[in-house]
Amino acid sequence: MANPDAIIIGAGPAGLACAATMRGAGLTVTVFEKAGNVGSAWRRHYDRLHLHTDRSHSGLPGMDMPRAYSAYPSRLQVIEYLESYAARFDIRPVFGTEVSCLRRDGTQWCAQTASGPLSAPVAVVAIGIASAPYRPSWPGSEAYRGAIVHSSEYRNPAPYLGKRVLVVGMGNSGGEIALDLAEAGVNVALAVRGPVQILPRDLLGLPILTWTILYQHLPARLVDTINAPILRLALGSFEKLGLRRAAKGPRQMIDEDGRVPMIDVGTLGKIRDGSIKVRRGIDRLTNDCVVFDDGKSEGFDAIVLATGFRSDLRGLIPDMESVFDAYGRPRVTGQATDVPGLYFCGQTVSPTGQLREIGLEAQRLARDIGQYLARRRERRERLRVKAAFVTPS
Repeated sequence: MANPDAIIIGAGPAGLACAATMRGAGLTVTVFEKAGNVGSAWRRHYDRLHLHTDRSHSGLPGMDMPRAYSAYPSRLQVIEYLESYAARFDIRPVFGTEVSCLRRDGTQWCAQTASGPLSAPVAVVAIGIASAPYRPSWPGSEAYRGAIVHSSEYRNPAPYLGKRVLVVGMGNSGGEIALDLAEAGVNVALAVRGPVQILPRDLLGLPILTWTILYQHLPARLVDTINAPILRLALGSFEKLGLRRAAKGPRQMIDEDGRVPMIDVGTLGKIRDGSIKVRRGIDRLTNDCVVFDDGKSEGFDAIVLATGFRSDLRGLIPDMESVFDAYGRPRVTGQATDVPGLYFCGQTVSPTGQLREIGLEAQRLARDIGQYLARRRERRERLRVKAAFVTPS
């Protein structure tokens, strides 16, 4: 395998977008993917999943999503799109190859794999943020006799028919999984520990993302102040449903805390009609019951942890503490880090849509990496010319 200009780790949306834009800039790349196909995370998501961002704002650079797709594309449509994207730009990842370690060796980055090392002057880490499920535990978890699964393992309601199910967490996955179960007639409750923010998927006939993009250059507090009255009108008072409204508005929550508000695709309606019950946060478990932090207890046959993901990349790139925060998340994404030749793409949530942000980051990285490599070549050429004029003594 010839040494490329750049190594890209991951063949999800971020890795594919980076490969396409960098190759378009005349750079050679090698894409490593530990799974056997592109978009592996999307293949693991639950069956009913649809994008919460509309089709027109979700295409990657150089290729729009087909107009034949749903306004909010399904999981299978996203997989089909990623496969078509890779084919169109002739991106051929090295499948079934995990990069166990990425180290800087002089002016090169060396990726260690089971099939041997590969070096390049640039490394782009495009591992999706949904690669490391977070699984909290509570006192009594070991005694609980029911099934406890993470949302990444949930597929559809079939295994839960006739059972009592508690979904933990009211983010987008939790809200939609609870809705999926409720629509199938499953006895389901949502455990909601703290205050929440909720957005409608569409507002005044337009996708909510359209409004977010419109306001993207305004301060977060101002945006939330402007939007608060119309959001209350669109959603009603969800405090009456046993939910607490967060003090921070939706945009401020994303910008300051990295938390994405729940996009309502029908969950509030099922809470209003009683199909989905709302419960407080979990205090502890018994062999067949959940005890909530308000002291009430209830029996459940299964618990679905819609508790998100926490990716710590320090094990992948050791001895590079400066590029990570205290949790092992990159300090910057979509731009140069403070270590020459190291870049990240798609490693943070965005108020204007994750796929859209990935596309913007990939285009920016292709430009910046091209300039970085050009400067490297110029320096080497200057040194070569200088050395040619040195007369041996």
